[in-house]
Amino acid sequence: MLTNKQVGFIGGGAMAEALIRGILEARLVTPSQLTVSDVSKERLDYLRSTFMVSTTHDSQEIAKQSDILFLTVKPQVISSVIESIAPVVAKSTVVVSVAAGITIAAFQGKMPGVPIIRVMPNTPVAVGAGMSAMALGKYVTTTVSEPVAQIFGAVGKVVTVTEDTMDAVTGLSGSGPAYAFVLIDALTDAGVRVGFSRQTAVLLAAQTLMGAAKMVLETGEHPAKLRDMVTSPGGTAITGVHVLEQNGVRAALIDAVVAATNRSREMGRR
Repeated sequence: MLTNKQVGFIGGGAMAEALIRGILEARLVTPSQLTVSDVSKERLDYLRSTFMVSTTHDSQEIAKQSDILFLTVKPQVISSVIESIAPVVAKSTVVVSVAAGITIAAFQGKMPGVPIIRVMPNTPVAVGAGMSAMALGKYVTTTVSEPVAQIFGAVGKVVTVTEDTMDAVTGLSGSGPAYAFVLIDALTDAGVRVGFSRQTAVLLAAQTLMGAAKMVLETGEHPAKLRDMVTSPGGTAITGVHVLEQNGVRAALIDAVVAATNRSREMGRR
């Protein structure tokens, strides 16, 4: 599906690196199909030597030659990037933005007729286990969106959502790794408290959460059913779950997602 397509990245940071690594490992493209621009010479040297991709400081050059153009820059500089590339982006080019809080309309106003896809990935794309949500602009067809979904699928899971839910995506999966890291850290401290070394405790905690998540995804069972499989009558697991419920862990997680979603909405109104 990506045969003979030129893929460009404006911004060569961690997100761009994760996507480049993923699509090359999945053999969706060859290095000759990839070009990256960045303001940092050191960063471009690293990407060129690591992945054998082409690099340039000229974002307009990439915008002109790309069939799929990823804007992997910080939200605070996206406006200047749009102003720079808008005059040279062809209507056949698919523009993919991962800049949080920047709406499709903001792009469409400067690039009328250009297919725009807005994506909210999360940090585990760096290890091929990300969760990405795509919102499609009005000029995006299935033919246009499928190659982009394939690219994000190379670094994890991907879903298509409506743009009005992107703040909720930010609150749940975008911010979700932070919640998981808090849980792993707390479980690690608990492991140390009951006698393990910190190294052993973090392994026990992290692998347990990863395994539980994998069971949910691969079995398709409701998490509550899987929990019931672990909690035998009068046993250790139900005793622990009881303590979690007493201390409001479930409510705290719900509140965290709601608060992060509301914060995302506030940031988007600036």
